[in-house]
Amino acid sequence: MKKLMLPLLVLLFITKASMASTYIVKSEQEFKAILPKIVPGDHIIIANGTYSNWSLEIPTKGTKSKPVVVSAETAGKVIFNGEVNQTLFKLTGEFTTLSGITFNACTLLKANGANGILVEFKNTSNCRLNDCRFVANVVKGQFMPLVIISGNGTANQVDGCTFNANVDNQDVQVKITKDSCPQKTLIENNVFTNKNKVSWSNGNGGECIQIGQDPILLGTKEANSIVRANRFVHCDGENEVISNKSSRNSYLKNYFEACDGELVMRGGHDCIISENVFEGGTGGIRINGTGHIITNNKINNIKTAIRLMYGMAKGKEETGFYIAASNSTITNNQISNANTGILVGDSKNADWTGKFDTVRYPSRVMQDVAPFDNKISGNTFSNTKNAIVNQ
Repeated sequence: MKKLMLPLLVLLFITKASMASTYIVKSEQEFKAILPKIVPGDHIIIANGTYSNWSLEIPTKGTKSKPVVVSAETAGKVIFNGEVNQTLFKLTGEFTTLSGITFNACTLLKANGANGILVEFKNTSNCRLNDCRFVANVVKGQFMPLVIISGNGTANQVDGCTFNANVDNQDVQVKITKDSCPQKTLIENNVFTNKNKVSWSNGNGGECIQIGQDPILLGTKEANSIVRANRFVHCDGENEVISNKSSRNSYLKNYFEACDGELVMRGGHDCIISENVFEGGTGGIRINGTGHIITNNKINNIKTAIRLMYGMAKGKEETGFYIAASNSTITNNQISNANTGILVGDSKNADWTGKFDTVRYPSRVMQDVAPFDNKISGNTFSNTKNAIVNQ
């Protein structure tokens, strides 16, 4: 009998450990109370309703086959609103998914040295933000994002989300510092729309997606992010709809329509921009840095489709507020209904005296280094006044 009992007890323990549990919570306190119990495969359901003033750190650790899922009882019927002066959902674990939540008319504030943030992935790996809606949220401080991926995690994902009519904010930020650089972030199949011009006096801080924040000193950091199959419609927040400020990122199969801004390689190197579609609006693709591949994009009804910029410096070793576009490949792009298809040498001799901190950024102030060693071939132009212009 004793010989039979031991295997049975072991089997019961394994069976119990492998069974996922579902918890339904209706308050921040209930959510926090069940966190110590969570094991791989568990599901935390937030009951339908409207909530405010939550602040959660979620350290849960699932596995690839058994992620921990935090979701709305019904997608779209769990709504967070009101003032936010800290992080509402901060994920700090592994293989955890946050899904189906709506953030509507939240006001994000700066208070006590902290910023209001709706969702942050901090040092997470293989975590996911899925099928969430961010609608008509307002930030009250410049350069404040709704969603942040930060720390030294890897393989996090933002997909299937909607960002609509948010005000004065950045939508999704991959945060890169001297000590941290998230790796292999995937931003895919999201919709960004109806983003009005920011109210900030310098017109900055309204990007839909920003990967890196300091292109002058940290642009060589390699984030290896992928931004793929997203839609940007009437995104007018600022001149940079997408702002790339780090290296080895890929921008693939995105769709831009009637946006007052561009897909911008503000800093960084060795990025891929491929199979994107631009329909109308004020800008297409803008290039600084070295080693980029710009290929198989379709750009229609934009005054200047692709711009290669002058810089104050060149290459990956020199410090410059802007780095001249160089050693990039621009090939097989289809450009139609443009005034200028490809402009090689924009912002020639622009003088930045007094416009940036030359102590923090030890850079020359004249933008007088011309683009060089770029390979431009196989592009097609239709109904375009000037196919390629060199300045």
